[in-house]
Amino acid sequence: AIDEYKPLDATTNPSLILAAAQMPAYQELVDDAVAYGKKLGGSEEEQIKNASDKLFVLFGAEILKRIPGRVSTEVDARLSFDKEGMIERARRLIDLYKEAGIGKDRILIKLSSTWEGIQAGKVLEAEYGISCNMTLLFSFAQAVACAEAGVTLISPFVGRILDWHVANGDKKAYEPSEDPGVKSVTKIYNYYKKFGYKTIVMGASFRNTGEIKALTGCDYLTISPKLLAELSKEYVKLTPTLSVKEAQACELEKIHLDEKAFRWHHNEDQMAVEKLSDGIRKFAADAIKLERMLK
Repeated sequence: AIDEYKPLDATTNPSLILAAAQMPAYQELVDDAVAYGKKLGGSEEEQIKNASDKLFVLFGAEILKRIPGRVSTEVDARLSFDKEGMIERARRLIDLYKEAGIGKDRILIKLSSTWEGIQAGKVLEAEYGISCNMTLLFSFAQAVACAEAGVTLISPFVGRILDWHVANGDKKAYEPSEDPGVKSVTKIYNYYKKFGYKTIVMGASFRNTGEIKALTGCDYLTISPKLLAELSKEYVKLTPTLSVKEAQACELEKIHLDEKAFRWHHNEDQMAVEKLSDGIRKFAADAIKLERMLK
């Protein structure tokens, strides 16, 4: 898919790695990761953890052979509430890439957008020069905290927000411009541009091409091969719906969030609370499945 659509960047997550690791085409990578885990030794748990980290890096390295930009590699979701644990794991992944001859300028470390994850991102960026991609981002509070932390990139989700509203509301279909996920990313983009934050906004988790087209003009978008295939069949001229000029004219107040304010504002958004915890649980479950497979 990467060879066909030639994206600038690419991303991985535990669920994608789990799916790929079960394909016969990638058996060699799995074998290499297992051999690496055994070579380092230690307890079985340590061997599996090392093999798992190595597998993420092996997939990332394969992807980097095919793209000009950066690959995102995710820190174990089970560390989502452990700031120091995330920092340590991120540095380990960067070291593994270095061993593979890949510099940190080509990597984005993906962290859950919990308070702890955002603060880990702040430290990784400021103290270690490690670029971070904040994922599982659903609330405006998460986006504000990420901007204040000075992270490189955020991945605000679109489709999963839509899923929640469809499951929990009376309305089962939305026009793209009224899609709650599209509206969420639009507000975040406008806020960042209005107040001059350098953090890149990369809309993510799309359910249809309408959502993608409604966010034309966003800094980056991360799009699945299935939706790229649909887009490639369309020949229409798109006018950007998002622009820095319009963002600077919009009426948004600048806010500052310390930990207490962040937790309160995020907690006020029921959708975001439920989708963040659900996302962490699902990624953690897939990480466990991957470890069982390696075991």
